[in-house]
Amino acid sequence: MYLSNNPVLQHELLANLRMPRAFLLLAAYIGLLGVVVMLAWPEAQKVDLAQPEEAKRLVNLFFLGQYLLASLMAPSFAAGAITGEKERLSFEMLLASPLRPGAIVLGKLLAALTHLGILMLCSLPIVMLCLPLGGVSAYEVFAAYFAMITSVALFGVISLWASSIFQRTSASLVVSYLLILPLAMLGVLMWNALGRVGGIRLAVILVFFPAVCLTLSTVLWRQACRRLLYPADLGSGGAEVIDLESESQKSVGLYIKRDEFPDKLFAPPKRTTFIEDGVNPIYDKEMRSEIFAQGTLMLRVVIQVSMALAIPIMACALYIWPWYAPWYIAYVILFNMLVGPVFSAGSVCSERERQTLDLLLVTLITPWQMMWGKLLSGLRVSSVLTGFLLWPVLLACVMPGIGFLTNLPTMAGYMLIVAFTCLTTAMTALAASTLFRKSSTALIASYLVVVTLFAAPVAARFFTETFFRGAPASSAVEAMQSTSPLAAAFALPLSIERGERGQTNLAQAAGEPYIVLGFFGWSVAYNLVVLGLIVWLFRSRWRVAD
Repeated sequence: MYLSNNPVLQHELLANLRMPRAFLLLAAYIGLLGVVVMLAWPEAQKVDLAQPEEAKRLVNLFFLGQYLLASLMAPSFAAGAITGEKERLSFEMLLASPLRPGAIVLGKLLAALTHLGILMLCSLPIVMLCLPLGGVSAYEVFAAYFAMITSVALFGVISLWASSIFQRTSASLVVSYLLILPLAMLGVLMWNALGRVGGIRLAVILVFFPAVCLTLSTVLWRQACRRLLYPADLGSGGAEVIDLESESQKSVGLYIKRDEFPDKLFAPPKRTTFIEDGVNPIYDKEMRSEIFAQGTLMLRVVIQVSMALAIPIMACALYIWPWYAPWYIAYVILFNMLVGPVFSAGSVCSERERQTLDLLLVTLITPWQMMWGKLLSGLRVSSVLTGFLLWPVLLACVMPGIGFLTNLPTMAGYMLIVAFTCLTTAMTALAASTLFRKSSTALIASYLVVVTLFAAPVAARFFTETFFRGAPASSAVEAMQSTSPLAAAFALPLSIERGERGQTNLAQAAGEPYIVLGFFGWSVAYNLVVLGLIVWLFRSRWRVAD
């Protein structure tokens, strides 16, 4: 029943692999990798096999790009495996079936990983074209694919484990990404660090790395099975019964006191009195009950994991080597890219999923109040959570001996960049929530837009500097940097003495003001356009007048 006659596995495979989006995703995935290899292919008529450095860069770029793509796609396949059953109100029936919890979890996991496995295996012909260039052996190709498959399998188990804990796919997605992205970056750093010692890298990849992934996967798989074997109390419709007070008392680590500062900034207590005159009822509902109706577990996990990751980055990039301050700002921006859309992508979709949108539209609340209530509630929570990571920057500014006091305009620029990033992610997610019908679809669409706008220009610049330095297309790539807050953070001037020699990073000290000004100008224009789109959708789609 675990493999041969597993109805969960059979149903998931038939439902996922026969859908049109499976073929479209496969075509887009292979097409993207093929375009990257074609653009980076050596231009020389004859390749010098005695100096295969260019071929090595091409193959490494192919592997690392595919590894990051597969890592980012793993949660989108597995994070909604069990939460989807809860949202469709079929979780209770699944638990009442004669299937064992291990068979259910294994079926969900294999169905999610099968699609990813097909994507990775279909890329083999492309990498085989690179082997004749030299510099990489077939053993290294096998080791790279083996490490990629084992690590992506671990990421799938992490996503499935998160799906067994949380009630909503959005919460499962954000926690999965929060845990997977540091592991993926660690894998990239290990691959690059061991690049010069090929024998040791092969041993680590073929022995140590799979053992660690298998151990972690086994532990998380058993916990997911136990979660299904001993489920929480279920109420009407198969929804989990959550008592916020008991949840806070039993919580491990962070304890959220909703009536005290600063917890009430992002998790205000439930209202026990009537709403005052002039208060937006949508905003009050969202902040006090809607966002945290499923408990504060996701919020506590996000805060604790983000703070744990921020401590070493903060120590290195702000206090030990302060000239790396843009890297800490980049971490804050990445955190908001991950968390920002979560609290806005389900603003309108959740009303559809609960079938309460019609009730909302027949009230006296205007579309303008609906829009601003939904927008400000999600923006407030994501901004406060992101702001928790900015207090070390303010502390570093007032500490003597670091050098930030002479760079106060730059530090203020960092704050503005983060603020514009928070606004852009929230606006994008709210627009996606008005366009799509499911919260998970709106969240994934928001991630795609945000990653394309923020991270794609930086990746394109790295690609052109590696393979097309000085080419005419590099000017167009430079212009694309204006859409990325990451590029804007690194473009701000920062002049700090390095070590005892008093050396300064001259390129960074000079700055690139056109990128910074372009980012602020583009952000204002983009958010105004998105705001106009949201207003038009609120007014025209539902035909509600002020």
